[in-house]
Amino acid sequence: MNYFILTYIVYLLVSIALTVWVARVLFKNGRIFLVDIFHGNNELADSVNKLLVVGFYLVNIGYMSLALKETGRIDNAQVVVEVLSYKVGWIILILGGMHFMNLIVFFKLRNRAKREKELNINV
Repeated sequence: MNYFILTYIVYLLVSIALTVWVARVLFKNGRIFLVDIFHGNNELADSVNKLLVVGFYLVNIGYMSLALKETGRIDNAQVVVEVLSYKVGWIILILGGMHFMNLIVFFKLRNRAKREKELNINV
């Protein structure tokens, strides 16, 4: 059995599945923030949301591609699990980091939109 091919296949399947799942969750739940940020402009919110998801996919799939190559020896199932743990762990950390970056950006944009709305009401 070629453990390299097994490692690559499992790594890609798990990483892609995680990325798609996180992207769907962010897309679905991020829309609410974007609609609020853009003062109810649903078309603009949906457009920005789609662009964010595309960027999310590009960054994650790019990293997955760069991290795919394994130069160490993979002689048995134990090493397969260890290599997968390391590689998938990095994917999870990157997905989590991107999630928190998105939240920070959303909250900053939302706070700015609220301040602008309050200024417009007071004027």
